[in-house]
Amino acid sequence: MKKTHFLQFLTKQRNRLNIQITAPDSIIPNVNSTKFLGLTMDSTLSWKGHTRELSVKLNKACYAVRTIKSFTSLKALKTVYFSYLHSIMSYGVIFWGNSCVSKDIFKIQKRKIRILTDTPGRDSCRHLFKQLKILTLPSQYIYSLLIFVVKNGNLFSFNSEVHNLHTRLKNDLHLPSTNLTLVQMGVLYSGSRIFNHLPLQIKNHSGNLKSFKRKLKNFLVEHALYSLDEFYQLTPSDWSY
Repeated sequence: MKKTHFLQFLTKQRNRLNIQITAPDSIIPNVNSTKFLGLTMDSTLSWKGHTRELSVKLNKACYAVRTIKSFTSLKALKTVYFSYLHSIMSYGVIFWGNSCVSKDIFKIQKRKIRILTDTPGRDSCRHLFKQLKILTLPSQYIYSLLIFVVKNGNLFSFNSEVHNLHTRLKNDLHLPSTNLTLVQMGVLYSGSRIFNHLPLQIKNHSGNLKSFKRKLKNFLVEHALYSLDEFYQLTPSDWSY
């Protein structure tokens, strides 16, 4: 039987509250981190513990690919990549993929791509991601998050639903006013902001999930983003693909 405990979520500026929760004949302990649905969360949602565990799993996957590479085709290696490393890396990425520690996972992914293609360690991988049609971790984060947004439209509101002003942004998703970084990096806020920055030729297909997925993935494969900042720096002249 698993022991019961609770996790108190805090901002970096807020001290832990002295809270005591009791049950019949016992005190429920307060922990610094816990695992929930396969995700290791800590009290400040830094995702350090989760990415450490993820790194161990992904490094094992890299070793497995390196072991079979000498007698396996690139096509078979890509199958192994998607069934093994990709499934591990993409799980829950909408929660931790925007954190600072996600860079460590991206480094492992790039190392795996170099193993697949026999590319020297210091060479850029950007053209390899395009060639293999594999999403970079930042692109996978954007893809997974936007699919979540489109599938769960009831969780989001358009500007036109919040106010009656007929502005050019009326068909954008509404961004709540907040200065709290944890909120801005959260799924709902980040999902809305990223969706709003999409080119119209993709955004207009959000009513057709299959078409939206295809166009979004083609766009992200073509640009092979190395960071979320790169996505926000794209201008209308970059939208064609």
